[in-house]
Amino acid sequence: MTPELTALALAGLLQAVQFHLFAIPANRELGTGYTSGPRDHPPTRQLSTRTGRMQRAMNNHFEGLILFTLAVVVVTMGDQSTPVTRYAAWAYLAARVLYIPAYALGWRPWRSAIWAVGFFATLTMIVAALV
Repeated sequence: MTPELTALALAGLLQAVQFHLFAIPANRELGTGYTSGPRDHPPTRQLSTRTGRMQRAMNNHFEGLILFTLAVVVVTMGDQSTPVTRYAAWAYLAARVLYIPAYALGWRPWRSAIWAVGFFATLTMIVAALV
């Protein structure tokens, strides 16, 4: 397995961790009656600030994971793995790990800077595969 694929597999596991970091407090705060139902109506209670942030961080990783997966596939299928793409893949993963407490604790402007590291690491992989 390439280092980029390993980073992608770990990013997938990180997504599962983020789901649990959000789902457990959300179930406590909203009740399982709401969270296990069809959610046709808004909840009668709101999520706490921190749980809402965990939900947004999780959703943001779902979005980032799409582009990162594309980058890993392009690098791997194109047989373009280089030290640049390997470091970029690990930079993406490290940024995503750091993004969780940055979002949960409201680190400003660091949350955005950490997000940018992951985004540009992903773009670096795509560009490196093309050149």
